Amino acid sequence: MQITFKLFATLTDYLPPAVRRDNLMQLEVAPDATIAQIIEPFGMPPKLVHLVLVNGRYIEPEKRWTTTLVEGDVLAIWPPIAGG
Repeated sequence: MQITFKLFATLTDYLPPAVRRDNLMQLEVAPDATIAQIIEPFGMPPKLVHLVLVNGRYIEPEKRWTTTLVEGDVLAIWPPIAGG
């Protein structure tokens, strides 16, 4: 099945170079793949996977190991961001 995978801020460096400018890509994933399994091949350090949203809904860290997606979902991830 196909989902949209979005990475923001410094995480865009983990996307393939051809899609970094747009910060998103269409991704083919297994129907039973969890969020953690989808993220793993991109090699992002776990401490940088801070805010995870599926279709705008926050997914708590402990639920990322069991939550699966459906066709057309949007998985978006942000790193921790500091500011003032």
